[in-house]
Amino acid sequence: MLHELDCELENRGLKYVRYADDFSIYAKSKRQAVETGNSIYKFLQKKLKLPVNREKSGIRRPVQFRILGYGFVPTYKKEVKGQYQLVVSEKGWRKLKQTLKSITRKTIPMSLKERFQKLKEVQRGWLNYFRMASIQQKLKEIDSWLRNRLRYCIWHDWKKLERKRKNLIRLGIRKWQAYAWSRTRMGGWAVAQSPILRTTITLQRLRGGGYQSLLEYYTKDSPLFNEPPYTRTVRTVV
Repeated sequence: MLHELDCELENRGLKYVRYADDFSIYAKSKRQAVETGNSIYKFLQKKLKLPVNREKSGIRRPVQFRILGYGFVPTYKKEVKGQYQLVVSEKGWRKLKQTLKSITRKTIPMSLKERFQKLKEVQRGWLNYFRMASIQQKLKEIDSWLRNRLRYCIWHDWKKLERKRKNLIRLGIRKWQAYAWSRTRMGGWAVAQSPILRTTITLQRLRGGGYQSLLEYYTKDSPLFNEPPYTRTVRTVV
C-alpha cells in the first residue's frame, strides 16, 4: 500500500524510516520539516487516498522522538553541533529486563544449563536488533544484575542447609566458614549479592557452565565496537 510513498520520498532525496504504516522523515531544519510534512500530508490524502492521524503526527526534535525501540541523544563533541547518537528507548530496556527476569525466576523448574541456553537466544535477538545503538555502559549494569539473579537461582536450588554447606566446601570455602555461611539468616537475594556467592560462584565459574554476558556477546566480532558511536546529522524529525 505504501510502496508509492517510499518511491516518492526516495525521488525527493529525503531520509526516512518506515515500518508498516509508521514512518518518520528526517530534515535539517524546522522550515524544511514543515514544508516536507505538509507536502507529504497532501500526497497521502489526495494521491493515495489515505487518512493521516494528526494527533500522532507532528514535528519533533530528535530527543523527543522514538521509533522502533530506538531514541536519540545529542553527541557532545567540541565545536560540533547537530549530531545525535542512537540509544535504546526506556521501553526497550524494560522489555529486555522483563524477559531476563522471567528466565531467571527462581521458582521456575529449570536447570542452569537450560537458563543459559534461553539467555543466549535472547542475546542473539535483542542485541542483533539494537547493535547500532550506544549500549555498552547499560549492558554492564544489566549483566551485574543478571549474574546476581543466576546466583540466587543456584542458592535456591541448593535448598537444604547441609547441601549448601557441602557445595560451598566444594567451591573452596573452609569448613567452618561454609558451615556459618550455609546457615545465614539473610534472604536469598541478599546472599546472591554478598561475598557468600560472589566469591564462590564467580564469573569464571559461570562461564565454565556456559554463561556468556550480554556485553561479551555484543563486543564479540562486532565491527561497531571499536568505532565511534553511530551518529547522524539530524536536527528536526517529522
